[in-house]
Amino acid sequence: MRIVTWNINSVRARLDIVEHLIRTHQPDVLCLQETKVMDQDFPRRFFEDLGMPHLAIKGQKSHHGVAIAAKAPFAESYSLDWCGKGDARHIAIKLAGGQVVHNFYVPAGGDEPDPAINDKFAHKLQFLDEMIEWSKTLKDPSILVGDINVAPHPDDVWNHKQLLKVVSHTPVETDRLFALLDAHQWVDVCREIVPLPEKLYSWWSYRSPDWSNADKGRRLDHVWTSPSLKGAIRGAQVLRDGRGWGEKPSDHAPVMVDFEF
Repeated sequence: MRIVTWNINSVRARLDIVEHLIRTHQPDVLCLQETKVMDQDFPRRFFEDLGMPHLAIKGQKSHHGVAIAAKAPFAESYSLDWCGKGDARHIAIKLAGGQVVHNFYVPAGGDEPDPAINDKFAHKLQFLDEMIEWSKTLKDPSILVGDINVAPHPDDVWNHKQLLKVVSHTPVETDRLFALLDAHQWVDVCREIVPLPEKLYSWWSYRSPDWSNADKGRRLDHVWTSPSLKGAIRGAQVLRDGRGWGEKPSDHAPVMVDFEF
């Protein structure tokens, strides 16, 4: 079972690179974030034509949005509301084998890492707090994927000291992410395969025109599993070259994980 997660930053604007990913890497399950499309306008036929006709989507006009496309039927799908805002930031499917895949798009948090003056940052912290409590209740074997918008380890960013006051790597965020990992004893799949202290990134800013050579990246995109699924992990990698695909690339690279269920 190959699962890929990718913040696509508008699925309809980047169908060419989504097609490239599907044809080249053949995921069984593709989890997208920031799809930026209402459910009725989602490009269903596109995924059907590429052999991924089984869809779970949660859309929102111009903002957010998550979707899961699969080759094989899944048992059920559902979405949870977070922070009482009704945002399209979560979609889940239960695979035929009973594993539940949760696809998240955690709020980015704005620019100022102070919840007292930045409502977006306060929202992000509340969202992570709710994820911590939710993780404590999980019973099914679960796979959590998505754009979590936090780079937890010093080696998940290009410069730890320089980014300590930058949203996505501040101590108040990384402390919460480690608490979230502990809440279900989540296994950080990419770091099982690419162990610390090796640098590993999945996002490079649009503000850097020579993003690859500058390499000022952050690991914002994650795949975690329940402890019971750790033995099923067969591989994981960030498809770094995906950050440069097409004329209008996403600022995120896809993250690909292989399991044997």
